[in-house]
Amino acid sequence: MLFSYNAITNTGEKKQGNIEAISSDGAISSLQRRGLIVVSIEEDKGNQSFLSLTFFESVPMKALVIMSRQISTLFEAQVSAQKAFTMLATNTENPMLNGILNKVAEDIQAGTSISNALGKYPETFSEFYVNMIRVGEESGKLKEVFSYLADYLDRQYELTSKTKNALIYPAFVIGIFFLVMTLMFVFIVPKLALMIKESGQVIPVYTKVVIFISDMLVHYGIFILIALVIGVFYVFRLTRTDTGKNYLDRMKISTPVVKNIFTKLYLSRIADNLDTMLSAGVPLVRSLEITSAVVGNRIYSDILLNATEDVKAGGALSVALAKHSEIPQMMSQMIKVGEETGSIGNILKTLGHFYNREAKESVDTMVTLIEPVMIVFLGLGVGLLLASILMPIYNIAGGVA
Repeated sequence: MLFSYNAITNTGEKKQGNIEAISSDGAISSLQRRGLIVVSIEEDKGNQSFLSLTFFESVPMKALVIMSRQISTLFEAQVSAQKAFTMLATNTENPMLNGILNKVAEDIQAGTSISNALGKYPETFSEFYVNMIRVGEESGKLKEVFSYLADYLDRQYELTSKTKNALIYPAFVIGIFFLVMTLMFVFIVPKLALMIKESGQVIPVYTKVVIFISDMLVHYGIFILIALVIGVFYVFRLTRTDTGKNYLDRMKISTPVVKNIFTKLYLSRIADNLDTMLSAGVPLVRSLEITSAVVGNRIYSDILLNATEDVKAGGALSVALAKHSEIPQMMSQMIKVGEETGSIGNILKTLGHFYNREAKESVDTMVTLIEPVMIVFLGLGVGLLLASILMPIYNIAGGVA
């Protein structure tokens, strides 16, 4: 969600701009961490247009993976930060990333730190990414941090793209199926229905249903199409609201079949984020706050924010997470072992790899089952339609004979 803000610095300088966050409270917290005093903040409605260019223009995660890997290599070769970003801007193929990297290079040349320069583009560089860079600057390990980020983003990209591809295939096939069926109901069934009605025979109930659907599409198809377009637009707008986003995120982790994939995806992301940030020296509380902002699901984001408050109050992370049914018992127990042995980083790394592997296996299992299930579904649909029309025609032919 994009917010427009007006703020002032500690020196009284006025600042205004846009920031990406899951809520207004999250946006205010992010701005306050930058040392800004928020005067006003409101959701940027203008950027939610369906035809907005920002809806189509974005920097793909794959480009960020390549960029992070290249920066790590350039730093290892002792190339200055300003020159490294200038070189990357020249070689990148994504026009949006090209413009951002050029501006980042200019900011660095003007004396701005890398983290602050990247932080001006929250829609491209997440709070997690920027904070990791800040840690690298403070510890003098920028090369290692960019390498960590490249590995992390690579894992997330592989898993996310695999999940999306698995869901796109059945959606495409089912969409084509309904298109073909609609064309049959509109152009073929009416002609056959006329023949059946003129025969004077008793029409079976299932055939009447098919004829009724065909008549509705022929006579009221345009109104049905308009209603569908309005419905899709309404659902799209609803998913842009807090209520709609909460409902959609809840559906992802509660709908049969896909819930295993999404749940393990988010658990993998949580463990991976925390491991990466703790390994870089980021405090636990700050790691939880940042992870809550980038996990990608509001349900898990709220869980992490609640856990953050418990940890601030002196509680253990394992106990804080165990309060929520969305967190598997195994995960909280393993974190407890890590807390007791002082090896929570290794435990989180193990959990990240485990849930990453589990999510991949869930995707592979779903892909394996999709094809036979779709064949049965499509076969039943076509079979019922043909049987409803051809059986009466067969009876007519038999009567004529």
